[in-house]
Amino acid sequence: MTTIINDVTYDEQRKLKVDIYKPDNVSFSDKILLFWHGGGWFRGDKNSFKDLCQKISDHGFTVFAPNYSLAPQYLFPAAHQDSINFVKWLMQSDFVINKKVNITQIGASSGGTMALNIAGKYGFPTVTWSAPVSYSAWMKDHQNVTPAVDGHKELGLSNQRDINNAFYKYFTLAYAGSEDEKVLKEIDADSYDYSNLQQLLMINSADELSPIKYLLNFIIFLAQNNHAVDLKLIAGKHHAMTYANQYLEESLAYLLNAVK
Repeated sequence: MTTIINDVTYDEQRKLKVDIYKPDNVSFSDKILLFWHGGGWFRGDKNSFKDLCQKISDHGFTVFAPNYSLAPQYLFPAAHQDSINFVKWLMQSDFVINKKVNITQIGASSGGTMALNIAGKYGFPTVTWSAPVSYSAWMKDHQNVTPAVDGHKELGLSNQRDINNAFYKYFTLAYAGSEDEKVLKEIDADSYDYSNLQQLLMINSADELSPIKYLLNFIIFLAQNNHAVDLKLIAGKHHAMTYANQYLEESLAYLLNAVK
């Protein structure tokens, strides 16, 4: 049985909290996993992923599931900075009591984008599920798209790709606050510092919310900068949490192998 410690405050100023999942029969595991939820930076909450975090903890990880500031009240780089602040808090906490602790990550959707930033800065082995990686180029390529949370209900769209595009534009603008290309480029994954990047596995569906075109360009960028990346493309249109349970075991095996 997993022991859950709910609502530990890691940022007093913004009242941000984290849930901690401790494997049974240990004080705290020497294997830590950070789970960054998705939601396009404007929605999502750690409480929605309790079953998933318990499954991860059952594999011997102490799981930390933080909340972070949401748009449109908090614009870029608020959520990114929250994730960095969380790591700093964690590294100074009693949960990391020696240098032998191995910290890993899983990030879903926009949470995967944040996990890439953390992976580059700290070198934590990381798995992303459907991380969007391009905002500036995507916006240039989709100038005629009307933003909507639900393109079917709001705009009468029937094609899934059109619905995805409307949502992509909505959450991008919600977090960026505008179509300012300078800001969009700063959110792009290829703008992050990857000085310390180590093991990285990116999982994406072949035809989904996060277009493969931009993902492959990002992988080329990493390769040109001599960074290794593992890529798994799966058939279908599923995005992030819709295939999470199916690929959880594979994701955890990758991380466990990385910290051996």
